[in-house]
Amino acid sequence: MTLKARITDDMKTAMRAREAARLSTIRLLLAAIKQREVDERIELSDTDVLTIIDKMIKQRRESIAQFDAGGRPELSAAERAEIVVLQQYMPQQLSEAEIDRLIETAIAGAGTTGPAAMGKIMGVLKPQLAGRADLTQVAARVKLRLAS
Repeated sequence: MTLKARITDDMKTAMRAREAARLSTIRLLLAAIKQREVDERIELSDTDVLTIIDKMIKQRRESIAQFDAGGRPELSAAERAEIVVLQQYMPQQLSEAEIDRLIETAIAGAGTTGPAAMGKIMGVLKPQLAGRADLTQVAARVKLRLAS
């Protein structure tokens, strides 16, 4: 079963169970998936769907920071609830040790070190870590590792 099919089934389940908040979040996700499919005229793979989910989670985290700064805890709580629903579709997150091991392997495979190798190393890591780690944090760790 593809991830998109699983999300659609979960939407139907949420409708039957009358879970309004969960249903709303799943509908937003399916709308984002459909929009991208229509825009690019393709059928999205599971990796593409994970990219969309990851982007939506990041948007909600940014919104939470803004709502907390603005003194709107009720809106912040709603965003947190949406993150919980969206994270159910993400794969298991990698541990720090696993990420470090992948970084070391990518650096060794690149054959070069220094800041110039950053793009090459991230190009290798991105498909391996998609949806399983925050790539901005991974990039920072790679940069730190290359600087030393």
